[in-house]
Amino acid sequence: MEIAIIGVGKLGVKLCEALLGGDYSITLVDTNTELLDRLAQQFDVMTVNEDARDINVLRSLDIGRYEYVLVSTGSDESNLVISQFAKQLGCHYVIARVRDPEYMKHFEFIRKGLEVDFLVNPDYAITQEIYKYLAEKYTLANGVFVTGGIALIEFPASRKRELIGCSMPEVRRLMPDMLVAAISRNGKVIIPHGHDDIREGDELYVIGEKEPILALNKKVHVKGKYTNLQKVMIIGGGKTGYYLAERLSDFGAKVKLVEQDKERCHYLSARVPNVMVLHGDGTDLEMLEEENLDEMDAFVTATGFDEQNLLLAMAAKERGIEDVISKVSRETYLAMLHNIDAGMVLNPLDITAGNIFSIIQGENRVISSMLVQGQAEIVEVVATTGMMMLGGTLADLELPPGLLIAAIYRQGRVIIPDGKTRIQEDDRVIIFTLLSDISDLEKLLKVK
Repeated sequence: MEIAIIGVGKLGVKLCEALLGGDYSITLVDTNTELLDRLAQQFDVMTVNEDARDINVLRSLDIGRYEYVLVSTGSDESNLVISQFAKQLGCHYVIARVRDPEYMKHFEFIRKGLEVDFLVNPDYAITQEIYKYLAEKYTLANGVFVTGGIALIEFPASRKRELIGCSMPEVRRLMPDMLVAAISRNGKVIIPHGHDDIREGDELYVIGEKEPILALNKKVHVKGKYTNLQKVMIIGGGKTGYYLAERLSDFGAKVKLVEQDKERCHYLSARVPNVMVLHGDGTDLEMLEEENLDEMDAFVTATGFDEQNLLLAMAAKERGIEDVISKVSRETYLAMLHNIDAGMVLNPLDITAGNIFSIIQGENRVISSMLVQGQAEIVEVVATTGMMMLGGTLADLELPPGLLIAAIYRQGRVIIPDGKTRIQEDDRVIIFTLLSDISDLEKLLKVK
């Protein structure tokens, strides 16, 4: 399959990395010569140093032969124009990144009127995950995910206290027909392995055969689960702050939005009238304390600086705020957070790349997928001829830490796999993967 990425910023690079493990021929188009030279040395891709707004450039690329084109330049207008050109020149599917709130209000009109197949927006994508976590207080619909004969439930470890302190092998002995597929700890999703244990305060994702799992759910389900969210403080009035403030205000929460740029404050005040917009430096803790930081039910850091977001999140956790969420885009920072209590940390690029990955995979290999707390994904795939996952045992596959084959549905029978299990053709396979490791999933699905 041939894929073109026009505008190779952070999102373009992230998607390129995710897809390179698969059977794709990728072309990168950008006007930055130095960037393309560096990427050409790093990846096995074709690079084109041209401005894709010129329709002759698209014709010279023979853009009609591409199955998918992602357009993610720095300009929404350019993205929409280039997408329309590519579609009219015969490209099968075009995906345009659009970030401006004014355009997002007319999402369906733009998509249909300009014949753009898919619109993606990293700021809105992360907003949806934050909103779902804060306002809806669950990450699976009603705490249960069912597919075929397999079911997955989410519940606090405190509802089954005999599991607390147990390692994964001990959990398997206590629940031989089930598997802990993921753990949410201090806002971070963990894919557990043999050395991991279950701790007080953990949220567990347990998978197994449908009937036993639903029976367990009756015992551990938290009845009347709801949110008590009333007061929220958001630091950073950029696009993410704008989208989130608007949604939480509509939900009924009292929102304080702190923004350093005075002109931006005027813009926000005119567009989200039910939100208290504060002109000030979000890193000034004295100012935040004057605005009753300690009384907040939730605290979200969404500035354009990862370092600020993390430091402010850590400060909020120290003050005992229950729900703290920060936006962080750099992978290097995310890798350092395992031993730091900064609350939930979400990466908008991971979420968006995961969404695009699901679009490109389509229904040929991926039957369904669902995000878990904006950090991991449950993917259901059909094992087809030649896939890398077929043949050897799971131990032979040497799966990376961020990926777990959680269950297999084979001819009406549910299998909870171990290292000796072999995946067979036509198996329906449930896979848990961290969004940061989505490229490893692509390698697993690759046809030899």
